[in-house]
Amino acid sequence: MVWTPLHAKIHRTIRSRHLFERNQRLLIAVSGGQDSLCLIKLLLDLQPKWGWYLGIAHCDHRWRSDSEANANHVENLAKTWGISFYLETANKPINSEAAARDWRYQALSAIAQANNYQYIVAGHTASDRAETLLYNLIRGTGADGLQALTWQRPLTTSIVLVRPLLEITRIQTEQFCQEFKLPIWEDSTNQDLQYARNRIRQELIPYLRDNFNPQVESALAQTAELLQAEVEYLEKAAQELREKAMETGIGHEEDSLTPLLSLRLNRRVLQKAPLALQRRVMRQILQQILTDAPSFEHIEKLTALIIAPNRSQTDPFPGGAIAQVEGDWICLK
Repeated sequence: MVWTPLHAKIHRTIRSRHLFERNQRLLIAVSGGQDSLCLIKLLLDLQPKWGWYLGIAHCDHRWRSDSEANANHVENLAKTWGISFYLETANKPINSEAAARDWRYQALSAIAQANNYQYIVAGHTASDRAETLLYNLIRGTGADGLQALTWQRPLTTSIVLVRPLLEITRIQTEQFCQEFKLPIWEDSTNQDLQYARNRIRQELIPYLRDNFNPQVESALAQTAELLQAEVEYLEKAAQELREKAMETGIGHEEDSLTPLLSLRLNRRVLQKAPLALQRRVMRQILQQILTDAPSFEHIEKLTALIIAPNRSQTDPFPGGAIAQVEGDWICLK
């Protein structure tokens, strides 16, 4: 086996970030593209050092005419490498990026659960991280959206999604695949500029690289990494503040989906906190009562009640809940 600087880097990353332990069962999501082939080759080469049991999972969204051939290509690679292969095919073509992502993670989680894999491993890179930051920034977001694509996140109580390549760019994965002559399956949809992410990848990133910073992908990925730690800290601080503001409330459990007649927040406690924490507390509250993610407008109108006159109230949130000031309390009804 040829031991490259990329092998050494990923080996150090897995060890220093505690992404996996030895002798774990890892399910690798492999599309057949350069990033996922780079990932599976690296993990195969590192396997003797770590004692992992590796499996390959492929999800066929049925949105390309060659998707079945793509799946067969990945299955043949798994056979060549002597790795267990799992295929999930959508019942009908999935044409939305968001719907495809949700279906894919559900499918991968089901495969992992049925076959006792503790980890699902994805080939997202620093380039993906940079593109996600730009995509969310353009749409409008806070620090949480800018730090999306984290190293690890739980998919279920027993399965963790891990992304070991977040410090590797797409240029590096391409060079790695060329060096080892890995048979990349070219996904034609990656060239389709009707998708915003493809325009960011094909047009915006190259423009920024050529005109502002040759290392723009790594720079943006580092920004996301810094924000990730800050978001974790702020979320924890907001949770502690929320618990303190609600500790004298009465009624249902905080995570109850029953009518919120007794969900109350002490304004005096919240008024002492910085605005950033006030907003995060309100977002956490709204995440409990709204079916969709709360918007900036939802969070702002609830936050405004912290210093609003007595009897002030909001217009209804989606689902009909209304927040009203009652003395020292904000009451959600």
